Amino acid sequence: QVSFMSNQKQQKPTLTGQRFKTRKRDEKERFDPTQFQESIVQGLNQTGTDLEAVAKFLDSSGAKLDYRRYAETLFDILVAGGMLAPGGALSDDMTRTNFCLFTAPEDVKTMKAYAQVFNKLIRRYKYLEKGFEEEIKKLLLFLKGFSESERNKLAMLTGILLANGSLSASILSSLFNDNLVKDGVSPAFAVKLFKMWINEKDINSVAASLRKVGMDSRLMELFPVNKRSYDHFSKYFIDAGLKELSDFARNQQSLGARKELQKELQEQMSQGVSFKEIIVYGKEEMKKSGISEQMVICIMWTSIMGSVEWNKKEELVTEQAIKHLKQHSPLLKAFTTQGLSELTLLLRVQEYCYDNIHFMKAFQKIVLLLYKVDVLSEEAVLKWYTEAHLAKGKSVFLEQMKKFVEWLKNAEEESESEEETD
Repeated sequence: QVSFMSNQKQQKPTLTGQRFKTRKRDEKERFDPTQFQESIVQGLNQTGTDLEAVAKFLDSSGAKLDYRRYAETLFDILVAGGMLAPGGALSDDMTRTNFCLFTAPEDVKTMKAYAQVFNKLIRRYKYLEKGFEEEIKKLLLFLKGFSESERNKLAMLTGILLANGSLSASILSSLFNDNLVKDGVSPAFAVKLFKMWINEKDINSVAASLRKVGMDSRLMELFPVNKRSYDHFSKYFIDAGLKELSDFARNQQSLGARKELQKELQEQMSQGVSFKEIIVYGKEEMKKSGISEQMVICIMWTSIMGSVEWNKKEELVTEQAIKHLKQHSPLLKAFTTQGLSELTLLLRVQEYCYDNIHFMKAFQKIVLLLYKVDVLSEEAVLKWYTEAHLAKGKSVFLEQMKKFVEWLKNAEEESESEEETD
């Protein structure tokens, strides 16, 4: 027993010693990409400008070479012809190839062919995906170290890869780097990139990709702080021929302002701020953020309806809604100064009553109330009834409104005939 224990004890150190040795050997190898670099450079020199052959070479080399460990070296060579030092210069002039993205012709066809090379490589060796994204982020940080033509090619390639889903739009965060922004490198690069991306797809697809990773709200950061206004952004991209991007940014800006307005209105209502103050605030926001009255009336309706706990019983909810809306009617009245706003409100009410099943039977009573308190005019109600209503719950709501509309039409005819007899 004792000898067995001491035996175990003696063996232990040698065991860890051996394991330690192999670890050390690994460490030494890890930081020595020389051989890897030579193999890739030699292969690319042989395949030359034949990108089909390049793709095949990369496909077969993955079995022999350690792509996982030397991913950065691999991508550096494919893009710039050799390993890059911090800042973007080639770190070793001896081992380099003249067959790479940066030396290729600056045209769309060639850039698409290069995008295919990267696509095939990453599809074949899925584990390179993360490393490739890191590489692109790094290359964007090095933009000032590249020539204008090299930047253009990188922008085109990145636009194509974003369009076909090989890259996530989160890589754009590199362009918000202060040094790049300050010297105007970021927006100039973004122009080339977005042109390519929008050409390959369309602005809706671009917008969806940006939203997915929260980049949609950060595009202003392409400019220095003192130029981060929608007007400056818009002029810059419209002048560069990217009106779609300018329109997208405007929508983003007004979306942000609308969300903000709704939050603030609901807060003011819950704190019991006077209607007068709420109206002043709403009108100021309209001016400041360029939000239309139609938009504000929808937000106002949502805020009013969201500021109360509704009864679960259908027969009681109508009564509750009428009381609540009558009390808040000055807020609706203040933002229905145009016929189009009245109609917008009516459609919003229709939608609300359809989406909230308890309110289906309350629609006519709500409209009648809004008519009585002068929020809705008869023109708006008649226009809604005859042509402008939504399909949602149409038959139910038109049926509810039939008598009221007939009454309105008769009243209109009577007042017309009275005018004639005057």
